[in-house]
Amino acid sequence: MQFRHEQSYDAPADRVHEMLADPDFRKRVCAAQKATACTVSIEPDGAGMSVTVDQKRPSDGIPGFARKIVGDEIRIVQREDWSDQNKAVLTVTIPGKPGELNGTITVVGDGNRTVETIDGDLRVSIPVLGAKLEQLIAELLGEALDVEQEIGRSWLAGER
Repeated sequence: MQFRHEQSYDAPADRVHEMLADPDFRKRVCAAQKATACTVSIEPDGAGMSVTVDQKRPSDGIPGFARKIVGDEIRIVQREDWSDQNKAVLTVTIPGKPGELNGTITVVGDGNRTVETIDGDLRVSIPVLGAKLEQLIAELLGEALDVEQEIGRSWLAGER
């Protein structure tokens, strides 16, 4: 299934990129998303950067049919390969489970307003339940990105 989510910030694109390149911001997002463990790695790579956020979250609130597949805790690995400050290739996996998101992140600024767009193809390779799980994951991912946007807006306003 196709996944798309937009996040807007009242800040120039270079400030949004600085925020996304800050490990403390990424850790704060993990904490706000109720991760029980979170490791963040951000390495410069030419004009861009390579980002890995590896986190574990409880599966509380996930319907029983999905919980049977993921267990009591979900490990999520998010990789972003930024070619520059405005574009990244995104991969989100659930190691050991048959689901992933492959896509892009774009950051477009217009003066003091910036929009970050996540586009991707969300796939769960489980017969019969795949489509239902894709919809569930899309909803959970959208909620997680809403939390990231909330933290980002506070971060850009100086609340750290």
